[in-house]
Amino acid sequence: MPPVGGTEALAERLLTRARDGEGEAFRRLVEPYRRELQVHCYRILGSVQDAEDLVQETLLAAWRGIGGFEGRASVRTWLYRIATNRCLNALRAGGRRTNESVAVRTGVPLPEPSHRRSEPSWLEPYPDALLDEVADTLPGPEARYEVRESVSLAFLAALQLLPPKQRAVLVLRDVLGFRAAEVAGILDTSEDAVASALKRARSALDREMPGRDSAPLPNSPLERRIVDDFTRAFQAGDVDAVVALLTNDVRLTMPPLPLEYHGIGDSRRFLTTVALREEMRYVLIPTRANGQPAFGVYVRDPRTPILHAHGLLVLTLAGDRISGVTRFHDNSLLPVFGLPRSLRA
Repeated sequence: MPPVGGTEALAERLLTRARDGEGEAFRRLVEPYRRELQVHCYRILGSVQDAEDLVQETLLAAWRGIGGFEGRASVRTWLYRIATNRCLNALRAGGRRTNESVAVRTGVPLPEPSHRRSEPSWLEPYPDALLDEVADTLPGPEARYEVRESVSLAFLAALQLLPPKQRAVLVLRDVLGFRAAEVAGILDTSEDAVASALKRARSALDREMPGRDSAPLPNSPLERRIVDDFTRAFQAGDVDAVVALLTNDVRLTMPPLPLEYHGIGDSRRFLTTVALREEMRYVLIPTRANGQPAFGVYVRDPRTPILHAHGLLVLTLAGDRISGVTRFHDNSLLPVFGLPRSLRA
């Protein structure tokens, strides 16, 4: 990201004034990095709410420590150092999650899943409207992932399975493109330790994210066709039409439940007996999350004209099919996407 105001001289003047305790100069110095720091914390923590809390802590710590900042690294690298270590401290401390009480009530027994994770997944979706604010943030030359891929739900879900330090190293090196020496400085470790952690993290990620066809470009004709077909089929409760849009290795997940339904057979069983059982009908309101098509989900109630919120649904696309359907049942996420908690039919 270019220095504030587009010139190094202006950034240096702001830094000098910020060291002298001028709050407005500090705000102008750090504000250009605020959103990208939030996305960074989100990648490591998997939670939009937790990420925002950690960014606030980061900026407060930076304000308190600005007098001691010697400029050996850029302001951006210094802020990433604070943010990354705050995130790692939060992961070590545990107890960050405030949505453990979110109840997933399906109304019917769930079929036996294809796979059970050892613990709940606290991954939350991230609004594209916020991602657009960091679209011009170019990663360094060491980066291996494009911005859109590095915020996909598949990538984020795989990241959450890594130990905290491996998670941080992989994000700093392969997503943001920091050099090994910079990452070692951020984490107060050696370059050898960074290289070792990165090797293990890449290996684990390769196991969790097998090769898939590329997703169509956002808002392309192909993506719009898939989304339109899915919307019609899902709102009509047409299980066959929904299944026809799925890849053979599709995954249906419902964070925070640690349950996964893999493949056409188990997905059809889940749709038939739970999501699209005879009495359940929905209205889908389109939005976008994690660079992917998404919907606010609202349940039709034949007794009233009010449509009740039923969480957020995100599609993962591969080629001309849907390779993942992720249903977030937490209605508190809807306002983050500018969606209401209820609608009139």
